[in-house]
Amino acid sequence: MSFLRAEWRKLALANYVVDKNQLTRYLPVGTEFDIWDNKCYISLVGFMFVNTRIMGMKVPFHVNFEEVNLRFYVKRVVDGKLKRGVVFIKEIVPKSAITIVANSLYNEHYQTLPMSHNWDTNEEYRSVEYSWRTSQKENSFKVHASLDAEKIEPESEVEFITEHYWGYTRVKDTKTFEYEVTHPRWLHYPVRQYKISADFGKTYGPEFSWLDALQPVSVFLAEGSEITVENKKEIKMG
Repeated sequence: MSFLRAEWRKLALANYVVDKNQLTRYLPVGTEFDIWDNKCYISLVGFMFVNTRIMGMKVPFHVNFEEVNLRFYVKRVVDGKLKRGVVFIKEIVPKSAITIVANSLYNEHYQTLPMSHNWDTNEEYRSVEYSWRTSQKENSFKVHASLDAEKIEPESEVEFITEHYWGYTRVKDTKTFEYEVTHPRWLHYPVRQYKISADFGKTYGPEFSWLDALQPVSVFLAEGSEITVENKKEIKMG
């Protein structure tokens, strides 16, 4: 049985090019940075959990909720097989039970904060916005995108950002948790405009305050799909 089944919907992704040395301390043992077009990326991602089930059960008041996370991209080669994955700096959710379970079982870095979202469409575009509150500051990530979804082109930047099917968590210098995230290939809505109003230092720690002054090199909106999280495994090295 999968640990988690849910839908991830309307994923807004803002992607920044960074010096990988800024992320080395967060790199899980057994992985290396996944680089695209000679660039190291970190992404701000907002989306909705929908129809969430943990161990096959729906937890009251924890079925539909927002998440906003900060993540970067890694890879691992095992017996000639390439596993492309993500590492989460922190994942913000509005539900404390999700934070407790994820941090306890997967050693993740969840935090519970007040959150909201707004999805809307008109005759010209669709609007998707995710908001979260830190220290009396309202943070938000909003996009205006096309009404019609398009296929993600092979070997594109959109494909690189969205096609990572493993999660890696640094437990300590010699230990990593690995888990698999399954989902079909997604569609995306071309983004026309975006606005990010966020205090990265207060949300993700002062070591990420430099993101406040950095502009994303790209912003995407993916439709998402049903997903599962399963096959947790411990990696030890050294």
